This record gives sequence, C-alpha cells and structure tokens, in this order.
Amino acid sequence: MFDTIAAISTAVGEAGIGIVRLSGKEAITIANNIFKGVNNKSLAEAENRKMTYGHIIDKREEKIVDEVLIVSMKEPHTYTRENVVEIYCHGGIIPVKKILELLLSNGARLAEPGEFTKRAFLNGRLDLSQAEAVIDIIKAKTDKSFEVSMNQLEGSLSKKVSSIRDIILSMVAHVEVSIDFPEDDIEEVTYEELEQNANKVIHDIRKLLETSDRGKILRDGLNTVILGKPNVGKSSLLNALLRENRAIVTDIPGTTRDIIEEYLNIDGIPLKIIDTAGIRDTEDIVEKIGVDRARESIEFADLIIAVFDVSRDLSQEDYNIIELIKDRKSLVLLNKTDLPNKYTEEHLEKLLEGKEIISTSITKEVGIDVLENSIKNLFYSGEIEFDSSIVVTNMRHKNQLEKALKNIEDTLYDIRLQVPLDCIEVDLRDCWENLGEISGDTISEDILDKIFSEFCIGK
Repeated sequence: MFDTIAAISTAVGEAGIGIVRLSGKEAITIANNIFKGVNNKSLAEAENRKMTYGHIIDKREEKIVDEVLIVSMKEPHTYTRENVVEIYCHGGIIPVKKILELLLSNGARLAEPGEFTKRAFLNGRLDLSQAEAVIDIIKAKTDKSFEVSMNQLEGSLSKKVSSIRDIILSMVAHVEVSIDFPEDDIEEVTYEELEQNANKVIHDIRKLLETSDRGKILRDGLNTVILGKPNVGKSSLLNALLRENRAIVTDIPGTTRDIIEEYLNIDGIPLKIIDTAGIRDTEDIVEKIGVDRARESIEFADLIIAVFDVSRDLSQEDYNIIELIKDRKSLVLLNKTDLPNKYTEEHLEKLLEGKEIISTSITKEVGIDVLENSIKNLFYSGEIEFDSSIVVTNMRHKNQLEKALKNIEDTLYDIRLQVPLDCIEVDLRDCWENLGEISGDTISEDILDKIFSEFCIGK
C-alpha cells in the first residue's frame, strides 16, 4: 500500500494558474481537510471528475489561503490508478507553496521526482517505455520530437518490443518441448523453425536500432560544433542561425573565450549549437582554457561546421582544423566571399576531399539557407520526412536492444551448429529479459529509481 503523496505540478514562478497534485488512498480525505466549498460543500460530496469552486482554509488560524477550483478523481481511472486530487490556485510562488505545506501538515508526503509517473507504471497504467515518453514530451524541442514522444506514449515502441518478445517466447517453448520430450523426435524440425524465427528477431531488432541515431538527435538535439580559428565568423554564424545577437562579435581575435550553447530548430531538427573559442596557440590563460574546451567538444559532436576565412591566407591554424575534421561528419564554410579572395574553393576541396563546401558571406546573410538545407540533407539523407511511428530515442533502450541483438546472434550461431538445445535456451532467455527491460517487465528497483529521478517533482 502506497502512502499519499503531494507536489506542485506547475513550474516555479509567476503564472495565471498553479496546480498542486495529490495521489494516494487518502488524497480526497486530506484535501477535504483544507477545503471549504461554496455553500459549505465538502470535497467528499463533490461529483467525481468535476470542478468544485471554493477556498483553501488554514484551519489552525481559520484563515483563507486562496480561492481555488478543485477536482477529485477516484481510483482506478486516474493517471496513477489511485485517488487523485488536483487543486487549481493562483499562480505564483506563495499560493502553491502555502497549499502544499497545508497538505503535508495534514498527512501527505512530499513526492519524489517522477513519483506520480512511477506509480502509474507500478500500478500497471503505463509500461516503462511509455513512462519514459512522458519526460520526452515535456522536454520536446520540436514538433517532430513531440510527435515521436507521443507515439511512444501511445505504446508504439512497447507493442513492437512485445511482438519480438512473443517470437522469442515461442522459440523458448519449442526448445523446452524438445528438451522435455526428446523421445518425440522433433529436434530437426525445431532447429529449422528456430533459425527462421531467430532471423526474424534479428531483422526486427536491427530495424529498431537503425532509428536510434536519429532518435537521439530528436530527443537531445544534434550536437553541432562551430569550429575555426579566431575572427573567421563563428560567432556571426551563431547569431545568423539564431536570428539574434547572442554572441559578441568584434574584430579583436579571441573575443569568444568559452563555450556558448543554444538550441535551434531547423524544420523539425533540434540543433544544440555550440560556438567555441577560436583554435590557435595562445599565452592567455583564460583563452587557452576556451581553446582546450573547443577541442574537447569535437569528441562529442554529431556535426562540425568548420569555418574558414577566404579573405586571409590559410595559416597553420587552418591546417590544424583541417586535420581535426577530416574523419568527422562535417560541413565546411568558405566565409567572407564578399571580400577579395586569397585562395579558391577548389584549393580547399583538394585538402578536404569529400567534404561539402559552402560559400558564405555571413554578415551579408549569403549562404545561410544553403547551410540549413545541407544540415537537413545530412540528417534525413535527402528525405525531409521519415516514419516517426516507431523511433528509438532513449539511450537505455538502445543499449538493451544491442544486448538483445548480441544474444539472438549468438543463438543463431548455435542453432546453425546444432549445439544442445539447453545451451540455446540460455541465450534466448537472456534476449527475452534484455528486451523486457525496455518495457519494465524485467527490471531492477535500482534502475527504476535512476530512471524516475530524472523527472521533475510533480510529474
């Protein structure tokens, strides 16, 4: 039996409305202790799922705390499958804080991060992948990432994983029958069926894994690092992409000394765009730290935008940057093309074979649209739309799929060698359990706690 939890479910700060939420067996009773409805109507008398107008009262001082609307929702048809009460009060820090304090003093406990959604999972309303989709919806940065998260909340990933687990369970059943009833002479048929099913499972898991790189980007943003020596136009590029003056731009080399991060949406692709300090040797301690951070950011970049200044001769710093990006996914900007050119695009192409080079004059807003289209083409491989019904966006899910794929590939190898069936069963069960961790059917309490600790309190 769970105790009754309470939390503020709206963001801290000034707002039109604030919401305080309760969940648990005593939720209605506790809320009723601090509520006085119009015409002295109690919450216990209120109709299920309908708003009731009244006041929150501090009975210790016989003092009105706030004017509210309140709704009680009786189990099991609620978000948590427990009794739930939501109190809609005036927004702002003080009203919601005072109401929460009254609820806690009347027997509720402060909810832990994500505890409402955790109860929805533990009470069987959501599976674990659906529960994790809730936080993805909250954090969605584009319409596309929101759409993907909503599909996951509706169970798209769960259903696919469940269908794969059903195939594996059927394989386990065949194996157990063959082990328990060897006299029935069905091993030869079983090996043939097992191989067909193993190939089907491998195909389905690989199809899910193929979506994971795009899924990660939709969830967390494409880590895009702007790289170049000082004064090539990196900060101007950041400002041009954001359509605002976010970074300081001057003619003085070394103006940017630290990492600047901003989010940008390009036709549904969320970019976490990172402006870095200019790559050069420097004796300035602060600038040197910024340069070191710029180099470190390259290791975690999904995409590098390398900027070169065509109005200046290529320097050793430029050649160093060319070496840094040779084996990385990158786009090359040949900037300041409105000024007299010191070298040609063809010269840079020879040094950066296979890299796309875009001629720009960032201050004149020339080439920015070409850059944005190139980013889209890199991400979508030429297709702007893709099927977002099932996309793996969560790194935990990807890790479990990779473990399951290894299990089933080992199984297929053993099947083809026709090793004893009890050895095959071990890998099959491991595969089934690893997939089960995605939906939460087979998962430890420690992992659950870690997952829900990433949620905000009140969700």
